[in-house]
Amino acid sequence: MVHIFSPLAGSFGRIRMATVTLALILALGGCASVPPPDASMNLAQAQLQAARDAGAADYAPVDLGFAQDKFQQAQAAMADRKYADASDLAEESRADAELAQAKARLGAARAQIQSKLQVNAQLRAQGEQDEAALEQAKQQPAVPASASSSAQPTQDMPAPASSALSAPPAGGGFQTLPDNNQQPASSSSSQGGQP
Repeated sequence: MVHIFSPLAGSFGRIRMATVTLALILALGGCASVPPPDASMNLAQAQLQAARDAGAADYAPVDLGFAQDKFQQAQAAMADRKYADASDLAEESRADAELAQAKARLGAARAQIQSKLQVNAQLRAQGEQDEAALEQAKQQPAVPASASSSAQPTQDMPAPASSALSAPPAGGGFQTLPDNNQQPASSSSSQGGQP
């Protein structure tokens, strides 16, 4: 058997090996340079604001606190250019904020239900009181028709015909009345000087 060694056959193997090595180096280098997770940070920040708006500070303060802490850690990782860590922390912050928002909505719904239950209880008690008053009114004896008509006048009473205001005085004008405040001197002395 004859083996022919060609200088080109050996160089193709070396070129192939160099190409594979170069591709491997580029692939590893590409993994090391992760772009900044601006979209993840924006989503986490928006979800945090939505949780605050939903009332998470009142109904889910622990979950909101976790979300805020992770977002601050993500911001610190961004400042240190640790973009992979920042992306992971931003996603955790978004998930915690979403949970806080869901708990806040649930808490608000429960508070609204409780308020409606209290209003219903008040209306039910008022209805029972009205029903008891109606039953009590039915049990009272009926008042005779003659007594009820005299107790409630249906018309105004007319003025008497011989009223002092019905006819003008006989002199045709104003009359002066005697002054009742002046008393004779003899009567004041008999009363001991007191008016």
